[in-house]
Amino acid sequence: MTVLSGEVLPAVPAPHGGLPTVGGAAGDVLEELLREWLVSYASPHTRDAYQRDLRHWLTFLAVSGVDPLTEARRVHTNAWLRAQEATGRASAATRARRLAAVSAFYSWLIAEDRTDRANPAAINPKQKPKTDPTRPSTPGLSRAQAEALLAAADADTGPQAARTAAIVALLLYGGLRVGELVGADVEQLGHNRNHRVLRFTAKGGGEHLVALPAPVTRRLDAYLAGRPDLTEARMPVLPGQAGARPRRPLVATASGARVDRGAVWRLLRRLATTAKIPVKMSPHVLRHTCATLARDAGARLEDVQEQLGHADARTTRRYDHGGQRLDRAPAYTLAAYLTAAGDEHSPESPDEETA
Repeated sequence: MTVLSGEVLPAVPAPHGGLPTVGGAAGDVLEELLREWLVSYASPHTRDAYQRDLRHWLTFLAVSGVDPLTEARRVHTNAWLRAQEATGRASAATRARRLAAVSAFYSWLIAEDRTDRANPAAINPKQKPKTDPTRPSTPGLSRAQAEALLAAADADTGPQAARTAAIVALLLYGGLRVGELVGADVEQLGHNRNHRVLRFTAKGGGEHLVALPAPVTRRLDAYLAGRPDLTEARMPVLPGQAGARPRRPLVATASGARVDRGAVWRLLRRLATTAKIPVKMSPHVLRHTCATLARDAGARLEDVQEQLGHADARTTRRYDHGGQRLDRAPAYTLAAYLTAAGDEHSPESPDEETA
């Protein structure tokens, strides 16, 4: 079988909630290998991210009629990357991240002696997606746009209006990743040295603590106060069982279930439309905005790095440079210079002949 038939096949998203696999015994083997590989990562956020990226790869192979364990080769990886470029939906950073996840899976197969085939994702470095570490691909919001988004969230209507305001405040002020937001539990709220805080497992598996300022706690407390699933202090326990209260999501649906990532994306894009913000809104836009506006307000780079949970300060500096460089863009200096020159020679300005 081959993926190449004169055209590069599109990278079709997989159905939500499952990994596409080949059928029969081969499919069972693949699912078992995927479970073994994912469980080796301590962080649930890492497992979730890798599973999403592997889903994208496996779907491409399924559409192409290629068995991921016995037929996948580097030509399929290159075709997969070209297909993502053709759709225009995946940035270079997204393609590089997906490629790294696929490569990690096949590297694990090789290390565990589960295959004697070469890693199909170990392509020539010159063929890998190129990203500029000094230039972020995600846009940030200006201060006025951030305020407009908060105002739109506060003015939202409907039974989940309070939740809307809480979600936007947590993402904007806390700089949370969307996985950290939807994965957080009510029980992870607490106090530390008179600060309201949220403690959770961050990317990489480490424990992380984020301070919640008054604009966040005001909206969050209003939302939690109206949650019917939080009114009971303890849940009933079956006789003879030690009862621990089940995990209760920090942001929940009307039925008390955990809000999913897609719902957060749709919410933010709806609010951006309402607020007339000409940005393709996403949770990461607010994380970027948290960093850039905090730096604009005078926060130290190392403090922003700590809040965002970046292992490397260069990642934080990348966010910071995005806003600062645009503010200092020579185009603005040139525009002011030419405008001033035009004013000097405008009809309203006296010149030597009319003076």
